[in-house]
Amino acid sequence: ALYEDFQFAKLSDALFHFAWDEVFDWYVELSKTTFQAGGEPAEVSKRVLGEVLDVTLRLLHPVVPFVTETLWTTLTGGESLVVGEWPKDSGFRDGAAEREIESLQSVITEVRRFRADQGLQPGQRVPARLVLDGTALVPHEAAIRQLLRLTPEGESFSATATLPVGGAAVALDLSGTIDVAAERKRLAKDLAAAEKEKSQAIAKLGNEAFLAKAPDQVVDKIRTRLAKAEEDITRLSTQLERLPQA
Repeated sequence: ALYEDFQFAKLSDALFHFAWDEVFDWYVELSKTTFQAGGEPAEVSKRVLGEVLDVTLRLLHPVVPFVTETLWTTLTGGESLVVGEWPKDSGFRDGAAEREIESLQSVITEVRRFRADQGLQPGQRVPARLVLDGTALVPHEAAIRQLLRLTPEGESFSATATLPVGGAAVALDLSGTIDVAAERKRLAKDLAAAEKEKSQAIAKLGNEAFLAKAPDQVVDKIRTRLAKAEEDITRLSTQLERLPQA
């Protein structure tokens, strides 16, 4: 539709985010564990990935002609994308599959955010217990562990943080991976700063004399600071609650 309406900026943005955020960030990464396991699921994933890459390259071709031409002819052995057929929308949707993957994405995104908040390196492995029973995530345990760098819990496992997400739960043993006392001190300091920022913003916004004189853009900036401070307070408080007592 965007091509037909000559909205090249919007279509380029849409295709970029589809290719980068959906195909490569998620489908290719999730497919790795499927390929490693082998069997019929791996063959299905190969066929799906081949179809997705084919269609994506066709859609990108008018705005990225040379790279897509080289990739497509190399991958497919076809004559040229220039004379290739334009993709047709079959209208097919699998709502159950979409909800299942959205749930999987939520778990992975939430745990990644928590790991980053705790200062863990992306590749740092952490022992974890996954509680997936009763959810659609049971078949995805291997993918969850691989993408999040989570190792089996082991005999000495002791959960120091549990993240409930979408009916599932991920319990992490952070002992030996972070200095809990230092992390609690850092978070408490950041929380105090956020609370101070909130108090100052509320005081200014509650000052009628200030509001009467201040330009609209200044008032809007303070409102933005207040909203940011409130978000930081919620985030930092949650992180503190999730950390074990030092």
